[in-house]
Amino acid sequence: MFLSIRRIIRFGWTGFCRNSGLSIATIFILVLTISLATSLFLMQNISQHLIAELQEKVDISVYFNKECPEERVLKIKEQLETIPEVRRVEYISAEEALAAFVERHKDDLVLMESLQEVGVNPFFAALNIKAKEAAQYGTISSFLDTEQFQDVISDVDYYEKKAVIEKLFSFTNQINRIGLILSGILAVVAVSLVFNQVKLAINNKKEEIEVMKLVGSSNWFARGPFIVQGFIAGVISAVATCLLFLAITFFLSPKIEAFIPSFNIFQYFIAHILIIFLIQLAIGTGLGVISSVIAIRKYLKV
Repeated sequence: MFLSIRRIIRFGWTGFCRNSGLSIATIFILVLTISLATSLFLMQNISQHLIAELQEKVDISVYFNKECPEERVLKIKEQLETIPEVRRVEYISAEEALAAFVERHKDDLVLMESLQEVGVNPFFAALNIKAKEAAQYGTISSFLDTEQFQDVISDVDYYEKKAVIEKLFSFTNQINRIGLILSGILAVVAVSLVFNQVKLAINNKKEEIEVMKLVGSSNWFARGPFIVQGFIAGVISAVATCLLFLAITFFLSPKIEAFIPSFNIFQYFIAHILIIFLIQLAIGTGLGVISSVIAIRKYLKV
């Protein structure tokens, strides 16, 4: 058993080295395929980071009547925090709202003078609410529109922000849909490219396979060297692609940071290099081995 495995590995490695032209072509196709998959993986993470940033900037505010005691506001805050759709609730007192307004507009003398002439704090206590997803703000707004809160809530600005929230929801849906479509196309293209390349390599060896079968070699022994060749090509392709993307992400990082300052693609790649390489290795060896198994199948029927 172990002798047969050693022979298969040796024959596979010898065949891989002997047919260097076809081996290089197979590696090139695999590198291209793995690169497409890696690009899709990185683009998906960039888009998710961008979506998360946009969602972080979107919220709705609930403003309370002047007469509403702070204890009641905090009680409503606790109720909101129990809703599954709510990610975070921040309480802003009327004094904090005034202080933030003054700090933001301290250089506007006309506005500051107008505020002094009013003589009282014109701001209301408020709750800033962030949902887990853009589509959930409608549910939160409906909860706040119930009769139990009508006597204390002055305004909920959901309807003023509804158009922006709906656009964000539509954008996130489109990004996810495009990702799924690209994944499906990539899978079909990858299997077709690799299968045809491996089939070409095996077609050149069909006479050798037929002779092996005629002298009594088992299907497993005849198939083994080609599976080894597919595995070797997959490993080399994964290593090459990983090194290639180290260079690509290093040079692209400053350009992407110009658009998304909080996302460094090179640091992200380094931080996740193990899982990315394992994915690349799984794609490379998986396609190499599976394509070899499928492509050689018809030549085993002698």
